[in-house]
Amino acid sequence: MIIVGMADSAVAKKPVKITTLGLGSCVGVAMYDKSSCIGGMVHVMLPSIENARSKDNPAKFADTGIPYLLECMIREGAAKSAIKAKIAGGARMFSFSSNAQLNIGERNVTATKESLKKLRIPLIAEDTGENYGRTIILDTENGELIVKSALKEQKIY
Repeated sequence: MIIVGMADSAVAKKPVKITTLGLGSCVGVAMYDKSSCIGGMVHVMLPSIENARSKDNPAKFADTGIPYLLECMIREGAAKSAIKAKIAGGARMFSFSSNAQLNIGERNVTATKESLKKLRIPLIAEDTGENYGRTIILDTENGELIVKSALKEQKIY
């Protein structure tokens, strides 16, 4: 099992599993190529690198982390045309504000979807929003994304 921390990413081939823990407003992006059984995951913290003070970690941002993960997967032998994505997270962890600017989870989900669309990576499953945290596990044997939460039943996408 490979553990992906916040603002981190990893790529693996079967039979390895990749996980990231404690997704609140962050978004976990799992990408998988069924033909090569290569999977990757990035734990996105923020929507865009544009206004960031420090730009040295591409995995931290949706607009740089997803292209970075794609590059790493291709380098390992994945075929871009075969890669599909599944996402989870993007929760509204604080209910004190209805201001969309402050809802970082929603902004992270939007930026993630925009980045995937720009790269022409099909988004085939998502478990996003709501008000609870998630842990996800990508199984490189079959591409399944397991979503766990203390408040909900486990889901498999």
